[in-house]
Amino acid sequence: MQTVIKTTLLVFLVTTFLSNKLAGQGQYTKPNKALIQKLKATENLVALWQFKEKSGKSKKATGMAKFPLKESDTGIKVLNQGPLSGHSIELTGNQYLTLANTEVKALNITEQVTVLAWVKWTGEQTGFVGGLWNEYQDGGKRQYGLFISLPHYNGDNQVCGHISKTGRPTPPYPYSLDYSASKQKVTPNEWAVVAFTYDGTYAKSYLNGIFEPREPELILHTEGFKETPDGLTHSKNPYYFPDGMGDNVSDFTVGAVLLKRGMGNFFKGQIGGLVVFDRALDEKEIKVLSEI
Repeated sequence: MQTVIKTTLLVFLVTTFLSNKLAGQGQYTKPNKALIQKLKATENLVALWQFKEKSGKSKKATGMAKFPLKESDTGIKVLNQGPLSGHSIELTGNQYLTLANTEVKALNITEQVTVLAWVKWTGEQTGFVGGLWNEYQDGGKRQYGLFISLPHYNGDNQVCGHISKTGRPTPPYPYSLDYSASKQKVTPNEWAVVAFTYDGTYAKSYLNGIFEPREPELILHTEGFKETPDGLTHSKNPYYFPDGMGDNVSDFTVGAVLLKRGMGNFFKGQIGGLVVFDRALDEKEIKVLSEI
């Protein structure tokens, strides 16, 4: 009898433990204080947004300045869930945050950059996470930006790190193709750490702290042009771009970019944190900062 009771109790305890553990996985309702400290202690921190302010309030950063991001409307929800601060903003597909170009200051980065974010993406559409990226004004003021899923040039459902020197499309093509794209694909509706770095020569994309190189491949939609009748072939990760970034100074936006038709490339899902450094972090640093 005692053996049966002990066995039953053991099964109950194990089942309860596993149930609680599974129930807690990915909930992230408390701040990750150790990770926040690591981020703040990492050299060349420009801005760290934790998105814990109430809905309707500007989202302020830690770093070289507060860089207050203003909501496009007052309907952006702040949820009590996120792997960084225990909070996150929920973007529904037509909302974004912005900091005017007159206030970007140290975010106007032209040499090296790292952008890293904690996201839960719905998988429904191209999503801009954050950066200085304007595809329309004055012919384009592109500079640097972190996207999820840029399928036109081999970045479907992948982490994409976009950079530009001129701010305009890549000649002779109608759009800019200068971005790295992770080999791994982002799983919809799961928390992920997405990041890219640019060191002045190469852009690299990371998913959950891991960089995976891609073999050279034919880039979609580059065939049939006078300059590239057979199309372009190169690696998307790392992406070779020795031109550097331009001093193009657009607004800094989170969740959308300015296109010809207006704001677009809306991120749909949750963003639980965003950090920008003005140097290219190495692979070890990215991995350490991606542990959640």
